[in-house]
Amino acid sequence: MPAPDRAAVRLILLALAALGAALPATAAAQADNPWLQRRVLNIAHQGGEDEFPSNTLYAYRRALTVGADMLELDVGVTRDDRVIVMHDTSVDRVTDGRGDVRDKTLRQIRRLDAAYWFSGGRDAYSHDRPRRAYRLRGVATGDRPPPRGFGAADFRVPTLREVLRAFPGTPVNIEIKGRDRRETEDQYLANAEVLARELHGKRHRDLIVVSFDQAAVDRFHELVPSIDTAPGIGGAAGFLLGGQPLPAGSVAMQMPIRFTLAGETLDVTTTENVARAHASGYAWQTWLSGTGQDAAGTWRTLLAQCVDGIMTARPRALERVLVADGVRGPGRRGSDPCAA
Repeated sequence: MPAPDRAAVRLILLALAALGAALPATAAAQADNPWLQRRVLNIAHQGGEDEFPSNTLYAYRRALTVGADMLELDVGVTRDDRVIVMHDTSVDRVTDGRGDVRDKTLRQIRRLDAAYWFSGGRDAYSHDRPRRAYRLRGVATGDRPPPRGFGAADFRVPTLREVLRAFPGTPVNIEIKGRDRRETEDQYLANAEVLARELHGKRHRDLIVVSFDQAAVDRFHELVPSIDTAPGIGGAAGFLLGGQPLPAGSVAMQMPIRFTLAGETLDVTTTENVARAHASGYAWQTWLSGTGQDAAGTWRTLLAQCVDGIMTARPRALERVLVADGVRGPGRRGSDPCAA
């Protein structure tokens, strides 16, 4: 997820300032929310964008191979209303193309090299490294042979349909983006409606749909109430203020560790807030990508706070910590660090 705008951050900071507010009880019991039973999830943010090229089929396959339990992805909508998987509203940062997703057809998107600027590491998409650093550049276009077991298509921008077809039994988190760099609410709503049409009637289980824009989440839930959601900024603020349950369809809080605005920093993921979510029947999944906190010490702190999932740009590194510490997960033996 990107950082929300200043007004949205102010709203959540005000919510978090009310630390003494009592949260309402909800009808949802922990036993009714399967996301509370699947802990602790190693969630590959963008497929693990520090280790593998963002939001590609190659990244998703590799992430699952190294231990990820769930995939996180972002969706945008092309000029011809096709739902593609890309974190940014433009193609500039990760591909060899230029321009906004909304201005391109799916056919044009298909021609792009989605691993063009990937070099790996903390600044995995820097555009000023030596050419040899971009070791997967050209695989998508046939100028370089693919790694064994993969093809050129695994390094192009996929459609959401292709991802869900490739991983039918894998939990997937889907974030709704805007349509261009302004990311206005009407764009979020339009994309929510296109996504709803795409997912309506799909048999894929274990999906969570989320967006920073609460209206987009609400609109999606109205159209496809059978698919789980996580709240946007508005819904999260209402919950943390203590006056409201999460919006209908919500199963998890998906939050960063903290927000900082104008020198003011307040903790969001805390032992107390995670416990409040659990008591109200919601899971808590913390996202770390782009925050500079995606490291072993932080992961261990989150585990001690009893979070249910960690969204990481480094799923391979996170898995090593989870295994070394004996932390149980869907595909991992061990014990629950927060078992009663």
